[in-house]
Amino acid sequence: MQGLGELEGAAMDALWRSDTPLSVREVLTELNRSRQLAYTTVMTVLDNLYRKGWVDRELSGRSYQYAPREGRQEAASRAVRELLESSGDPEGVLLHFAQSASDEETVVLRRGLRRRSRK
Repeated sequence: MQGLGELEGAAMDALWRSDTPLSVREVLTELNRSRQLAYTTVMTVLDNLYRKGWVDRELSGRSYQYAPREGRQEAASRAVRELLESSGDPEGVLLHFAQSASDEETVVLRRGLRRRSRK
């Protein structure tokens, strides 16, 4: 995800996969399935995500519970929007993307545009 470091992205992935908010310890357990990290490292990563506005947190007892502020699709959509706006030529970038889309992606884009026009 644009704007996130590798560990931040991995932590967000763990939070997006969960149906409930997670503690630092629970995120650590998820991340340590593929690497070995220290508790304080994950705590810092989650604090950074909170300060960047990616997650909400709520104090539960003596520890925070973290939850994504928005879903994975909404976050990706926002990142694409920010990329388009920062490109200097959003129309050109969008047109180039549309022209380079696969047949399957074209079907999805058309479906989305039809839904938008109905609203």
